[in-house]
Amino acid sequence: MQFRVITRFIAILVIFLGISMAGPLLVSFIYDDSSTRALLFSMLITSLIGIILFFCTKKQGDTHLNHRDGVAVVTLGWVMAGLFGTLPYLFSGAIPDFTNAYFESISGFTTTGASILTDIERLPKGILLWRSQTQWLGGMGIIVLSIAILPFLGVGGMQLYRAEIPSPVVDKLKPRISETAKTLWKVYLLITVVEIMMLFAGGMPLFDSVCHGFCTMPTGGFSTKNASIAYFNSPYFDSVFILFMLFAGINFSLHYKLIKGDLRIFGKDPECRFFLFILALFTLIVTLNTYGSVYESLISAFRAAAFQVTSILTTTGFVTTDYGKWPALSQQILLGCMFLGGMAGSTGGGMKTMRIMLLIRHGYQEIFRIIHPHAVTTIKLGGKPVPPDILGSIWGFFILYIGLFIIATLIMASLGLDMISSLASVAASIGNIGPGLGIVGPDKNYLLVPIFGKWILIFCMLLGRLEIYTVIVLLVPEFWRK
Repeated sequence: MQFRVITRFIAILVIFLGISMAGPLLVSFIYDDSSTRALLFSMLITSLIGIILFFCTKKQGDTHLNHRDGVAVVTLGWVMAGLFGTLPYLFSGAIPDFTNAYFESISGFTTTGASILTDIERLPKGILLWRSQTQWLGGMGIIVLSIAILPFLGVGGMQLYRAEIPSPVVDKLKPRISETAKTLWKVYLLITVVEIMMLFAGGMPLFDSVCHGFCTMPTGGFSTKNASIAYFNSPYFDSVFILFMLFAGINFSLHYKLIKGDLRIFGKDPECRFFLFILALFTLIVTLNTYGSVYESLISAFRAAAFQVTSILTTTGFVTTDYGKWPALSQQILLGCMFLGGMAGSTGGGMKTMRIMLLIRHGYQEIFRIIHPHAVTTIKLGGKPVPPDILGSIWGFFILYIGLFIIATLIMASLGLDMISSLASVAASIGNIGPGLGIVGPDKNYLLVPIFGKWILIFCMLLGRLEIYTVIVLLVPEFWRK
């Protein structure tokens, strides 16, 4: 372990985080709200600590990161981002308790969208923008951002990229990893700007448009309104959010290829077809299930179903209705969506539809082998065979995901939460969704969860955002041995 190299990189991350507070600080100054001093102090403290750590490791030289260093930087970087992200909440008094402030901060950076705030609209504009900005930064990944704009570090980037995006297939769009990161961020920024413009053009105030744009593309789900998107009660806004939540849940490399002129890329990609099929099927089932029992109009049922299925499947977490009052079938479908998640290479959480698709194909292959024991079969993706080590990694991920979900659910139940709340709070946290069911449903929040339960959910958020392996490997003693 090269601790000085790891510390140096985290120092750069902390400095960048401090500088990023300038935006909310400027907004606070423009609106002359009560958070100006808190944001200024937070910016100075964060930047100063980062600078001190940077100069303390200045003599390290051009030592490249190995695999273990990359994993450590990513996980510890997220923990530190969450820690310094609490300062604006604590100094402004918006969230005076450290556990709740850290919960809100980690929920932002991991793009979970779970909140302990009961009256969001009373918060100063500067704090609201910071809250949204944490999700936007966490969406594509602070680490990817760092290796894209800080090439002067002289450390290898691929280790960080693989740890930050441990999807089944890492699609390098460019020969150099820094160029790949820049490309991803350009696409991410472009789509964000387009969404903000469309929201503003529809009549949403510019500040709210920016905040919601910052929270849609990372599939974050924080809103500036207590009622989330239901506050606007607009078919136009619902349509815009559905469209861009869908964009956020699709592999960003496909967006890049679309921009480069491949207009049929979505239809050619097998995972994208599978993702869109699931989305359409679940939307249809929920529409039919809620029509008549909840909504008198078929159009109203479809509008609510399309929004909520898209929001939960992409792990965004915006809400337009209290789906906790929907029939059991619709609630169970939404609960299932929490596990599925978006596509590999998207900003969505969950298990990722590529893993689910390959698990289904592997299961069918085993059934086929029983029927035809002498047949030679190969699982293919896009016409190319999937290596056995990839399938082994996916099965390992699946077992860890379900196992950790069960353990965390049992712990939450032992703390006094009812069965539905225990299941939904863990599923929504490890899947990076935000709102769940029960006491953490769309019309409630996570404030009533016991303190120890909040730390369990914080751990689940990190597990989900960094896709299990990156966090769990740090807990294995063998990882720290030479």
